[in-house]
Amino acid sequence: MSDFFPGFTEERCEAGGQTLRLRRGGAGPPLLLLHGNPQTHAMWHRVAPALARRFSVICPDLRGYGFSSKPPAGDEAGMSKRAIAGDLAALMRGLGHRRFGVVSHDRGARVAHRLALDHPDAVERLCVMDIVPTLEHFERTDMAFAMGYYHWFFLAQRNGMAERMIGADVEAWFDEHTGREPKGHDFFAAPARADYLAALREPGTVAAICADYRAATGLDLEHDRASRAAGERVRCPLLALWGEKGKIGQWYAPLEIWRRCCNGPVSGGPVPSGHYLAEEAPEAVLAALDGFLG
Repeated sequence: MSDFFPGFTEERCEAGGQTLRLRRGGAGPPLLLLHGNPQTHAMWHRVAPALARRFSVICPDLRGYGFSSKPPAGDEAGMSKRAIAGDLAALMRGLGHRRFGVVSHDRGARVAHRLALDHPDAVERLCVMDIVPTLEHFERTDMAFAMGYYHWFFLAQRNGMAERMIGADVEAWFDEHTGREPKGHDFFAAPARADYLAALREPGTVAAICADYRAATGLDLEHDRASRAAGERVRCPLLALWGEKGKIGQWYAPLEIWRRCCNGPVSGGPVPSGHYLAEEAPEAVLAALDGFLG
């Protein structure tokens, strides 16, 4: 995929006891881009090269995802947002970046939220795409959320059923999972789709994804409730973006929710896209980031 991220290098870096695949390129202030499920860092291919004109852009595969290290099967603690955030803090320190901006989507945005809480001196600015905090989702659960985000409950089952069903036909599951807002096979750029599917077929990836969602129903909630009880909030400026064709803006008032979770300024709004903002509406995403990142 050398022509997929022009000017970027592909590397393997040790961080937090994990080996993370990443791409990085550009020059300027450091900027960490975090992908969602069931994707890899390839989801940033339409925005990372533009950001690299102004920033040193680092795009890793999260622990458990892509071609990064996989925890042992069933290791929910190893897929907690705190554990993954620790990898990323270590990664950025190892690359020489004491403070950095973060742009994040989906599961990566949940990791980024924990990163900003656990490492507040490291995160300078934070953009989250198409989420509200995990605790907010679960505490507000109703029929609309349970049906619309049914995969949260399916993947979190601890009986191995999700792994067996997904493993029986990975590509069919990928298309169903990513097609809740109907889209053809050509929605994702061919190199990105190929990377997503190849990663899903890697031993341990599907099990790690399930452990991610199981952690979200257990250890992550413990950490989130402890942070709330301690009065911990995101200290840095936060930009919240969401797809206007998706569910976040329909179900919630995202900016109001994020303002209750932050001490710093909160801004943002909808983007003319579905869930996959950076791939469907990269120009709008870049425009929003341009003003926010400064």
